[in-house]
Amino acid sequence: MKLKLYILLFFTTSLFAQKVTTSIDSTQKKIGAEFKLTLKTEVDTLTKVSFPNPQFIGNLEVIQSYKIDTVKKGSRHELIKKYGLTQFDSGKYFISRLPIMINGKPVFSDSLNVEVKEVVVDTLKQKMYDIKDIAPEKAQSNWWMYVVGLLLFGLLVFGVYRFLKNRPKKEKKVVIEYKTPIEKATSLLQQLEQKELWQKGEVKSYYSELTDIARNYIEEEIHIPAMESTTSELIEALRRAAKQKKLKLSNETVVNLEKVLKQADLVKFAKSKPLDFEIEEDKKRIANSIVTIHKSIPVVVEKTNELELWNEQQKEKARLEQLRKQKNKKIALITVSIVGLIVFIFGFFVITKGFEWTKDKVLGNETRELAEGEWIHSEYGNPGIKVETPKVLQRLDIKKSRLFKEMQQFSYGKLNDDFYIGLGTFKFKSTTKVDLDKAVDEAITQLEKEGASTIFVKSEDYDTQNGVTGKKAYGTLTVKDDGDSKKMYYEILFFKQDDGLQKVMIAFKDDDKYGKEIIERIFNSVELKTTQ
Repeated sequence: MKLKLYILLFFTTSLFAQKVTTSIDSTQKKIGAEFKLTLKTEVDTLTKVSFPNPQFIGNLEVIQSYKIDTVKKGSRHELIKKYGLTQFDSGKYFISRLPIMINGKPVFSDSLNVEVKEVVVDTLKQKMYDIKDIAPEKAQSNWWMYVVGLLLFGLLVFGVYRFLKNRPKKEKKVVIEYKTPIEKATSLLQQLEQKELWQKGEVKSYYSELTDIARNYIEEEIHIPAMESTTSELIEALRRAAKQKKLKLSNETVVNLEKVLKQADLVKFAKSKPLDFEIEEDKKRIANSIVTIHKSIPVVVEKTNELELWNEQQKEKARLEQLRKQKNKKIALITVSIVGLIVFIFGFFVITKGFEWTKDKVLGNETRELAEGEWIHSEYGNPGIKVETPKVLQRLDIKKSRLFKEMQQFSYGKLNDDFYIGLGTFKFKSTTKVDLDKAVDEAITQLEKEGASTIFVKSEDYDTQNGVTGKKAYGTLTVKDDGDSKKMYYEILFFKQDDGLQKVMIAFKDDDKYGKEIIERIFNSVELKTTQ
């Protein structure tokens, strides 16, 4: 009999704890006026109660969701939740029942009927006025941003101009100018010996360059087509020029030159291979022939007017300086035009689109691109989490745990990136009672292991759009990014099942407004599946 009495008392207490009282301050209001809907429930201190946060109750708009008031009554608490409702169309409206989650089970409030009445205006007593023109909205001027932007671009223009003006000029390929043919021939012979072609086995190339030097010298000094002539034609033309120009040129010099040219022909066309001492002798013959021809040419003394020569030099210097100035002006004009065009385009977009839009498009803003891009709705892990994200989350390779039968983690980015999403599902090997407060502590410990520091944590109960209750931890933390410290804002959702745990984390730069938009959209899309 006593046992039955205890059971009866237990159920009576449970029913009492789950009772919700519904009331409203008035059932009739004028258009736009606020109805105050009040929900009350009395529970013990260990009971978890979650009130809904709807945007509409029936056809009435929720304009204010007031904080929960708690009144202590001995060992029990009375929780009072108020909602401010309104409607801008007259008529009778129905306030539907609301689910209040008590220890994970829904208990519904009572439904009510209210009436919204029109506001009656007495046009005989109330003076009527003409409709006023639409008042223009006072634009919040951000002119200082434009000024700063233009100043920065002005500095950029000046910096580019100074850089182009003062940058070191590229070293041009040095072209040696020779004053006389003999100077040129002597220098080329020295350069040829430095190459050591015949010592490397390139005898044909050596003889080709050696005879080209001699032919070029003869053509420039005596003015006969030495490069185009055969050996016999060149020797004949040289003898003829010696007579005509009265060159003091011995027959021995011409014969020695002819020997080397014929030897070169044999090397180039008959694949002849002279011995080393023969090559040395041919080199000496060419050098001596060039020197002898030079000495045989009569010296013509030309009278030069030094003043005229100095004037010509000055004119040439002035011409080169003028060309240099014209080139610099052209570079400066092109630079200023390009930068001016950039400034104009930037200023146009700043004025028409705003400074922030222009900055994001020019410099790039990852979170803005994510927020405004195409989103993906996918399901991850087991127990499954359906969620909408701006990018597909990538599966991570993680070590197996003795505690979990199944453990899966997914992410977008890393914790020290400007934006990060982490999602994890855990399925225990045996039925386990999950403590979400402990799960929060373990998650914070894991963040510290991953390099986060200065972690501030707040936690509270959280309800999804579908009425599933979980835990939310949120706050700020600091991470290292390329040696620099970066402050991040984060939120983590935890949900438990009989043998499973589900977790969703989002972190972004603390001052990023697009990150706040993304986190709200993601969390509003969360749908949870039971363990399978």
